[in-house]
Amino acid sequence: MEPVLSNPQSERVKKVRALHRRSSRLRAGLFLAEGPQAVRELLCFRPETAQAVYVLDGASGAVLTELCELARDRAVPLFAVTEQVMAAMCDAQHPQGIAGVARPVDVLLHDALDGEGFVVVLTNVRDPGNAGTVLRGADAAGARCVLVSDSSVDLYNPKVVRSTVGSLWHLPVSIGRTIPEIFEACRSAGLTLLAADGVGNTLLPDTELSQPHAWVFGNEAWGLEPEVRDACDEVVRVPIYGHAESLNLAMAATVCMYASAAAAHPKLG
Repeated sequence: MEPVLSNPQSERVKKVRALHRRSSRLRAGLFLAEGPQAVRELLCFRPETAQAVYVLDGASGAVLTELCELARDRAVPLFAVTEQVMAAMCDAQHPQGIAGVARPVDVLLHDALDGEGFVVVLTNVRDPGNAGTVLRGADAAGARCVLVSDSSVDLYNPKVVRSTVGSLWHLPVSIGRTIPEIFEACRSAGLTLLAADGVGNTLLPDTELSQPHAWVFGNEAWGLEPEVRDACDEVVRVPIYGHAESLNLAMAATVCMYASAAAAHPKLG
């Protein structure tokens, strides 16, 4: 391990801190992953993209010890840092003692669609927590991939990365394409486009999910734009059986994705 990094104003620390900004991430071709779970999944699933791991000097515990060994085994540079340096590097209000820097893992649109299972499309999703939670749900429900349109939050925003809880490294994700481009690629792949929206005439339990399909999820506040809904094959509504006014984006998306998972794996339902 290198000597302990103790100066929060050092050039290395400033470069890591700069990754909180999208412009710096694009310029450096790097992003920040914070916390034990994110670092573990990075080292286990995509170690070739890891550029460095930073761990709190003197920190003890089985988890951090395990992660340091993983970094060494995978020849990822490992640095011990002081509490002040960890706080300066991290975006989280209460850093968890370890962080990593990695190269982006997104893939080309057509490469992401090369597989089996349902597809998730995010358009105009602006809240980092929602975007990351939907990606985590897509991973858990067995989605083929997640396609994030150019109008949505940056996938590598530290809050998005944290909220995926490591799922960012588990399934293909494509970013930066327009909705018309995404829809054209989905149709070329033989997918039915299902718009998830509260104004839908089709209820989720009545939706045909046994054929290849893509769920389209929109903005947290105003849902899908009319032209996006109109471009889809069907507009689906999650039924509300109680008195709740609505479900938030991440909740509704998870319900829809697990309906797709149940259709694909009926014996597990």
